Amino acid sequence: METTDSRRKLLELAERQGASLAQLSALIGRNPAYLQQFVHRGSPRKLDEEDRRILTQFFGVDESELRDSEEKSQIGTKGKRDADWVDLPRLSLGASAGPGAIAEELPIGALRFSARWLRAQGLEPAQLSAIAVAGDSMEPVLRDGDEILVDRTPRPLRDGIHVVRVGDALLVKRIDASRGGVLALISDNPAYRPMDVPAHEVEVIGKVVWKSGRL
Repeated sequence: METTDSRRKLLELAERQGASLAQLSALIGRNPAYLQQFVHRGSPRKLDEEDRRILTQFFGVDESELRDSEEKSQIGTKGKRDADWVDLPRLSLGASAGPGAIAEELPIGALRFSARWLRAQGLEPAQLSAIAVAGDSMEPVLRDGDEILVDRTPRPLRDGIHVVRVGDALLVKRIDASRGGVLALISDNPAYRPMDVPAHEVEVIGKVVWKSGRL
């Protein structure tokens, strides 16, 4: 059979180290003929990741030395593909658009976003997290169950929808800061009256910069 990059390199490294293929097979906990079959018969087709790690540590070389050109290409393509996307943490808490929810910031998964889109929006992935809306006080803009993306980048308070913490409750509201030491937390649903809260009792978690919801 044709000797591939990884098989040829393994023979070179073994000769340089003065080690036989049987000795190297024992090193990785395999039967004495294992690497002999790998090199000369093509079985297995490629080295197990753990076997490769042990061998390259023994030889003092990078793991890529025992990869074929096809494997290196696949890894490079996968790395580029992964770099095009960013997984943002989805937290197991609800930003209440109603009476309030207790905050327990435990990741329960992730939402994947285009890195290019995030850059175009001026958003830093490390400052972003996704949570679900609970309640109807922000309807029709935000509905119960909608996912929202919260940007925690420190910035002066501006117009828009924010996630805030008041005591143990996490709320999603518009904020009116025009009254000095008092913040008005405003709902879009006219059935809910604004909440006036002393500014020092409100922690602004971040601004809502994106939403996703079911039709």
